Amino acid sequence: MSFPGELSPSPSPTATVVPTGRRSSRRMIPLGLVLTAISALVLFGGTAMTVGLGDGAPNPKGIGGIVMGLFLGFIGVAGLVTSWSARRSSVSVDHLGLWVSNGRAQNVIPWQSLAGVGLHWSKMGRGGVKVYSIELCPNAPIDRDDPVLWPLVRDEEPLHPTLPRLRYRLPVPASSRVPLVAAIQQQVPQLWLGETEREAGYMGVPDRKGHRERTHGSSR
Repeated sequence: MSFPGELSPSPSPTATVVPTGRRSSRRMIPLGLVLTAISALVLFGGTAMTVGLGDGAPNPKGIGGIVMGLFLGFIGVAGLVTSWSARRSSVSVDHLGLWVSNGRAQNVIPWQSLAGVGLHWSKMGRGGVKVYSIELCPNAPIDRDDPVLWPLVRDEEPLHPTLPRLRYRLPVPASSRVPLVAAIQQQVPQLWLGETEREAGYMGVPDRKGHRERTHGSSR
């Protein structure tokens, strides 16, 4: 999304800032560390078997352990890098719009580009834990490959026949829901669509394959 001329490149000093990545990072970083440690053990075991360290004879079957160790290591390290960057993710709300920061860059969804904003939620798992998302419905076509905002884009039936199919879906931690909703309602009460319960699994995932194809493998 390009910035209209009247928009500044950053939120106003009085913007409401709501962290969105800290809790998820606290859960994912330990998992990444565990996977990395397991990969190191598997890789060492596979190497030892292959070259015949100790009293054992060299065994080519150890190559499988090496491959598995490298695979687990890649997942672990990638998870650590992603989680470490995401820990600084946040959403800022001011009079211009809703600013999304992924920890590395940020962009804004201007209020003037929206026809409505609402809160959707569903229950997840047997415990009935609720997951929440802010739904931002545009009043015009949007760029589904914006460098910062593309992971939020979802293609679904519009809430109204006059709206595009594409919308922004911003997952928010339960702890961030109340301050974020309050900030949005304070800035644009006329856009607020209310709260809606959705079916389990409605959150969906970003269209990563389509994004890579449309941008020729580059996130621009």
